[in-house]
Amino acid sequence: MNKIIDKNHPSLERATLGGGCFWCLEAVYQQISGVSAVVSGYAGGAMLNPDYESVCSGQTGHAEIVDVYFDPAAVSYRDLLEIFFVIHDPTTLNYQGNDHGTQYRSVIFTHSESQSATAHEVVKELEGARIYSGSIVTQIDTAPVIYPAEDYHQNYFQQHPGQGYCMAVVAPKLAKFRAKFQSLIAPAFR
Repeated sequence: MNKIIDKNHPSLERATLGGGCFWCLEAVYQQISGVSAVVSGYAGGAMLNPDYESVCSGQTGHAEIVDVYFDPAAVSYRDLLEIFFVIHDPTTLNYQGNDHGTQYRSVIFTHSESQSATAHEVVKELEGARIYSGSIVTQIDTAPVIYPAEDYHQNYFQQHPGQGYCMAVVAPKLAKFRAKFQSLIAPAFR
């Protein structure tokens, strides 16, 4: 659930992640202790003020992302990245499952040198551990301008849990997160 918060509050940090459809990531990150808000949006393209239809065309260069506002005293950026690499396939270039196109690419947009260093470190560790059968293709870039998605995309899974895509795609990713990261689940979602 998204809470109304001061996104500029000095104790909050921001993580911007793209791993396929933003509905999947949003549903997971909303359930984490220490996360104050999750906003679905678009980043990394050339068009100003993109909308869903233009992003889905694949012509704008934007990725579907989530902006995660979190308290680093409650959940670390590394924890958020470890979750990210469990709930999507970082070895597929420009697609996740049946979702194809650059808008579904695996990408981490960093907001500081520290975040960039942590992201590169996590990828290097995962590559070294050979967890995946293929190479990680996740892009790591400095955060560009980020545009919030339309209101109907916000809190999508919470509002439409019975919708076909939510049942077939979002729910299994949420279950995978819940099974592996039980200690990070917010009390309201236990």
